[in-house]
Amino acid sequence: MSRIWHSLRQTLLAVLCDRYAIVVMVGAVILYSFFYPAAYRHQVAGNLPVLVVDEDHSATSRELLRKLDSLRVAHVVGQPADLQEARAQLEAGHAEGIVLIPANLERDILRGHPAKLVLLGNGAYLGRASWVLGSVADALGAFGREAAVTQAVFMGAPQAPPVTLVQRPLFNTQEGYGSAIVPGVAELIVHQTLLMGIGVLLGGRRLVLGRRLQFDLPTLTGMALGFGLIGLFGLFWYAGFTAWVQDYPRGGNPLGQLLGGTLFIAATVAFGLFVGSFFRTRERAFQYIIATSIPLFFLASLSWPAVMTPRPLVWLAQLLPTTSGINLMVRLNQMDASLAEVSRELITLAVLLVLYGALALWRLHSPKGTEGIKS
Repeated sequence: MSRIWHSLRQTLLAVLCDRYAIVVMVGAVILYSFFYPAAYRHQVAGNLPVLVVDEDHSATSRELLRKLDSLRVAHVVGQPADLQEARAQLEAGHAEGIVLIPANLERDILRGHPAKLVLLGNGAYLGRASWVLGSVADALGAFGREAAVTQAVFMGAPQAPPVTLVQRPLFNTQEGYGSAIVPGVAELIVHQTLLMGIGVLLGGRRLVLGRRLQFDLPTLTGMALGFGLIGLFGLFWYAGFTAWVQDYPRGGNPLGQLLGGTLFIAATVAFGLFVGSFFRTRERAFQYIIATSIPLFFLASLSWPAVMTPRPLVWLAQLLPTTSGINLMVRLNQMDASLAEVSRELITLAVLLVLYGALALWRLHSPKGTEGIKS
């Protein structure tokens, strides 16, 4: 046991004394926690260009135009003469949406006839289109309710609808892009920085020795514990402090996060030791991270649905700790999932821990190897 603690202390000291390792494993985690979420501070897109085709040219249509232009999300940038001209501008990328005000809008409202408005959106950027269409639709709905009051002057008060729909988001309370993406990316950052740090230390040590690294079991166990402690610090820094500072959804099932997060980091450390055993220099770790970060995020199916992913890639993704780890932590922290609801991810991570732990032992373990990771 004393040799395990000695290896643990030696590993932590090696991280602290290696400027590349400390910057990657600790400094990058802390810096990313402030700078990466800053890009999503406002959570939603704003001041997106919208075109209005006014075929009515009435006081009512001008009032509707003023309401649209006062939205924070949308900004009226032009009033083309017809829908064909507006569509050409939309396809050229000059606007994100089109509102068509048909002729006789005011007359239909005053006569009590149903009035129709047409709303078109550019689907090239789904996030922008969603916010433009949703916000403009809300404004048009408010305008419709005001029009009902105008109708009441001529037709009598309209009957109240029997059911009123009230929408309340359950988890992403701000319905923001940052709340949907940043928590998942945070787990990827922890995974990648941990792998990079392990690769830097193993690659640097192998370069010094000029041969394949070999450790006895107590030394290897202490190294894994040291890397695991650093990984847990980064993981719960994001799940706790960063989520609180940036006001992202948080706080669900803390005991589940402790269990699931520990299993995720353990599988990541085992994976990192196995992959890092192939690095002959520390630069290989940086090359690996640059090449894999974006594919790992998409394979996690957090921003791209698994049903739209080719089946071989879905199967491959199950061999990566990030796939189960990201979904596990997001569901436990942001959605208050129970352990039973994430049992599949827990089992997958446990299997990966055994698999990559065995492969790491195969690559790095030797009864006679005791050199450790030295600073």
